[in-house]
Amino acid sequence: MKVRLILLAGVAIAAAGCSTLSNTVDALNPFSKSAPKVKPAQLPDFKPRAELVRSWQAGIGASGEYVFTPAVVGGQVYVAARDGALARYDNGRQVWRISAGQVLSGGVGANDKLVVVGTPKGEVLAFQAEDGRPAWQARASSEILAAPALQGDLVAVRSGDARIFGFAAADGKRRWVYQRSTPALALRSHVGVAITDTAIYAGFPGGKLVAVARSNGAALWESTVAQPRGTTELERIADVASDPVVDGATVCAVAYQGRVACFDSENGRQLWARDVSSVAGLDIGSRGVYVTDDKSAVLAFDRNSGASLWKQDKLAHRGLTRPLALDSHLAVADFAGYVHLLALDDGAFAARVATDGAAIVAAPQRLKGQEAALVVQTKNGSVQGLTLK
Repeated sequence: MKVRLILLAGVAIAAAGCSTLSNTVDALNPFSKSAPKVKPAQLPDFKPRAELVRSWQAGIGASGEYVFTPAVVGGQVYVAARDGALARYDNGRQVWRISAGQVLSGGVGANDKLVVVGTPKGEVLAFQAEDGRPAWQARASSEILAAPALQGDLVAVRSGDARIFGFAAADGKRRWVYQRSTPALALRSHVGVAITDTAIYAGFPGGKLVAVARSNGAALWESTVAQPRGTTELERIADVASDPVVDGATVCAVAYQGRVACFDSENGRQLWARDVSSVAGLDIGSRGVYVTDDKSAVLAFDRNSGASLWKQDKLAHRGLTRPLALDSHLAVADFAGYVHLLALDDGAFAARVATDGAAIVAAPQRLKGQEAALVVQTKNGSVQGLTLK
């Protein structure tokens, strides 16, 4: 039995079996060492409608082959790096910085009490949010590539074998584990989960979206985001490779080589669906659902009907992140470290700011309490707070 990994725009295809897959999608990966086969779009000129200002900047170690997403809790920002560095910043001021003592691969998850990260060996490491002291340690079944999700007394951790573990926030004791069968060929990604006070929502290989009871890990409902299509194994990959997003009674998800779809979060009833292929993900705003597709076009759909609102494709093949809805704008970041601001009403360019020149792969995060502020982390470890003026 062999396992082959093929890079795909920040994720990888894991093929179990003896068949060999050629690297046909390497051109979509902006971090490939081979010569790019698809040239990224040049940055377009535009007349600024707004201004993104760097309000603070800090540094953490490089991400390496992993993706580390900053965790925002109130005015606190928690960041981590591959080498085990973990730090807390309050409005840009470093409060503490520790070393986890081992390589990290997944993070960061946090609330007002705990900060949680994961390792390539499947270890779950929890630290006190106040001062970074170790709180507890637990274990999942395989490598942890996604940021843990915390809510109330539960820590939800997704492992690389698509299992979801529920750990007690107080002591790390395992409460339950959810697992389901997956196709032989699937994307290896840093997809995590979305958590509410009653349920955990997770996308899976094969285009499925599942709601799991927060209390005991039992499946509440399962719905189809996308059906596998095509004649070859590669063509039939239709995985939900990014986090679902929950907003009120709506949960939305998008699949690679599939669709974007929104559902009733209570019962899984499909509200609408549109054909889109994405591994970066989506966000939900007051009016629309916004998706970054696998060619780095940003698409907007009406939140209620799924009708197309606009498409911005002038950043093609620049490895865009998941979009982030901010007040009247939408933020995306790219493989060259630029953060782009688009107008929510028509997708036109409103502002642009450069960071350190390294790729931004982790999704930008909204700074709580500030409708027009966000934080980004580059692959080189630069952490920057940006404010819309």
